[in-house]
Order: sequence, then structure tokens, then C-alpha cells
Amino acid sequence: MSTSPLAPADAGASAADTRPSLTVLSGFWPAATYAVARTLLAADPALLLVRHDLTAVRNGTVHRVVRTGEGLLEDERVALAHGCASCTLREDVLPTLARLARTHPHRGLVLMLPEVVEPEAVAAACAHCLVDGAPITDLIQVDSYVTVVDAEHLLDGLASTDDLTTLGIHAADNDDRALADVVVRQIEYADTLVLWGQSRDGAYDTSRLSVLLERMVPWAAQVRVDGDVVDAAELTRQLRDTHRHRPETPGVLARGLEGYAVGVHEPHPDCGVVSAVFRARRPFHPRRLHDVLEDVNAGVIRSRGHLWLASQPETVIAWDFAGGGLGLGSLGHWLAALPDAHWDHASAHRRLAAALDWDPYYGDRHQHLVFIGLDLDPTDLHRALAACLLTDDELADGEDTWRTYDDPFAGCFPRTALDPDDTDTDTEGDLPA
Repeated sequence: MSTSPLAPADAGASAADTRPSLTVLSGFWPAATYAVARTLLAADPALLLVRHDLTAVRNGTVHRVVRTGEGLLEDERVALAHGCASCTLREDVLPTLARLARTHPHRGLVLMLPEVVEPEAVAAACAHCLVDGAPITDLIQVDSYVTVVDAEHLLDGLASTDDLTTLGIHAADNDDRALADVVVRQIEYADTLVLWGQSRDGAYDTSRLSVLLERMVPWAAQVRVDGDVVDAAELTRQLRDTHRHRPETPGVLARGLEGYAVGVHEPHPDCGVVSAVFRARRPFHPRRLHDVLEDVNAGVIRSRGHLWLASQPETVIAWDFAGGGLGLGSLGHWLAALPDAHWDHASAHRRLAAALDWDPYYGDRHQHLVFIGLDLDPTDLHRALAACLLTDDELADGEDTWRTYDDPFAGCFPRTALDPDDTDTDTEGDLPA
């Protein structure tokens, strides 16, 4: 078992905090995720492991199991008012955690998520859903979000073009998510990653997967478990009581707007992995950008960030590519497009990031994209995107002219004229043909 340098524990975490500590385990490959859970139970037999099986969730039933390293505590089938994963979180997961925290106040908790549940959904439920009239965080402290990645299947998952419905594992009747989207969202929300096992192609490929994860999630600690014997005590030290979770951290696509890194610029290959960040102040010409979308994502495993189009100068547009598919959506308005009175609706981090990078002409508007893949040519990528920016002559024409451009994205990102609450939303639109 090996590890990259781990993020330091929160020095401000109170030693007097007596709430039970919760570690949230997610991962698309249950065998690897459960192996980590069993290892944690082996190190601490009193630890409470909570699991939910969603196989029958669309029929309104979930299967809940609570166990310790010493044996089974609960094994129940629970009827839901509505058959979906979000209802499971509200109606059974959070109440179960609250009940266990009350009945076993001195035991740590591990919540192992079903393979199609994204950890950010759990974080949102913890933040907004009340249990018996109070936030779940009154009873438990969320210590960390750990995502377990199976080295043997990671690249296949990231490259998959399947959706959950086709695979028959969707969490609700209207769950049309792609497999690759679920995998990247589980990975990117994590504050700790466990790379479990080895690539079927050997040690070099396993190291390449480790580098790929470092490029995808530079903000997360990474632990590698690739030997035949696992040190349960050491893995527990690396995964529990780390105080890594930061509930104020925004979602991945909005990170750049809040002043956080979207990715790292590492243009020189490491085990073949390249990460290239593109930043620019000028807007994109909508038609020129549309025409290169396929080319700039060729060979890319993951790209994300935000951009602005000359033809839609008020709107922050999210860029979200995984599994061969590109999603574009609205992240709300640029602050430069809002009256000052509406700025109070944006977060303090958002306002500070905008002020620090404010341009007299462009305001807070800019391009911020990261592309991660194997054997990418960052120079060609930069050249292709830079060619989509407005020229000096086009800039001089001004916004009235920009709005008249041929825009294949017209109508994809509808926003009300001055809705300040939109500034933190992420509403995906369909990519035009």
C-alpha cells in the first residue's frame, strides 16, 4: 500500500467535538468499495457500516443493512413514498444515521453509497434536509468523502458511452445519467481517493492511473492499495478522522467562479498523462467554437470549466465533457452583467474572486477550461481554442454586433432577465448538432 502526500488534518477541528464521525464511501465498483469498508471494520470492530441496496428502488423498496466488524445489527427492507435515490436519502439514509448517532453516540459511522449515487447528492441532503426538525450535522460530523476507484476498470468507466438506463441500474425512472458522468462526479467530489488494486496491463499502467487521478482531482489526497496484503490500521489512519471535508467548497463546474482551481497545467506528459489549462479574457465566437468542439475533445478523457460566448454575454456557461459526450449548461450570470444591488446574492468567495481578477473592459468574464487526457498536444489544443476567440476587429464592433452572430447555441441557456439567484445554478442544456 502506498500513498501520495495527504492533506493535513484541520488544525481547527475541536478535540471537544463529541459527535460521531461519518466517513462517506462511494465508488462505481462495489467489490472494491466494500473491500475498503471491510478493511475499516477489521481495524475497528465497533465501527457502524450502513449500506443501502437500490436494486428494487423503482418499485418503492430499498434494502438497508447495518453491521459492525462483530456482526449484523440490522437487515431490513424499507418502503418509500417514491422510488428514487433522492427519496432514499431523505426518507431512510439520513434518519438512519441520526438514529444510530443517538443510540450509539461513541461509535464512528461509515456510509457506503450504492454505486449509482453521487456523493455531492449526499452532501446536499446533509446541508438542506432536516431530520426531526434539525440538520443531521447537529448529530454527526461529516469527516470526509472517500471515493474508491477500481484500477482494473477505471479507464473503461471513464471512456464508457453507456447510460444507466441501458445498463438497467438507473436510480429512478427519469434517471438518464451516463455511466462516465457518474464516475467522474464521484471522483471529483472526493477529498480522498483510494486507487484499489492494479491495472490488468501491469505496474506502469497502474502508475499512469494514479497520475490521471492526480490531474483530475489535484485537491484530493490519494491512497494506493495495490498489494496482496492490506494494513487495516494504516488504511484507517489515512481514511478516518482526517477532517478533510470542506462543506463550503462549490461544485466542480463552479469552482473557477469561486476562485478555486479548475485543474492544473501540466503540459509535459507524465506516464503519458497531460493536463492543459486554457484561460483567456476575450469571448468565444459561437460558430467558430461550435465547429471545433469535436476536435478539441479528441483524445480527451475529461474536460471541464466555464466559458463566455460573445453572442450571450450575460451568461456563464458550464463545460462538462466525459465519456465522449459534452454537456453545456448555465451557471447563471456574470457579475458584470448584474446591477450592483444583485451582487449580494452571490457568495463572498465569488465576489472576492471577481474583484481580484476584475478587468476594466471585460469585468469578471473570462474563459477557464481544463483538458486531461493521454498524449494530448497542449500546443495544438491552445491554438484551436485561441482561434475561436474574437479578433481585435470583432471586439471593436461591440456587444450589439456580437448578439447578431450566427449562434448554434441560441436558446440552450435560457435565463430570466435579472434573476440573481441563478448565479450558483447549474442547468445543463442539450448540445446542438
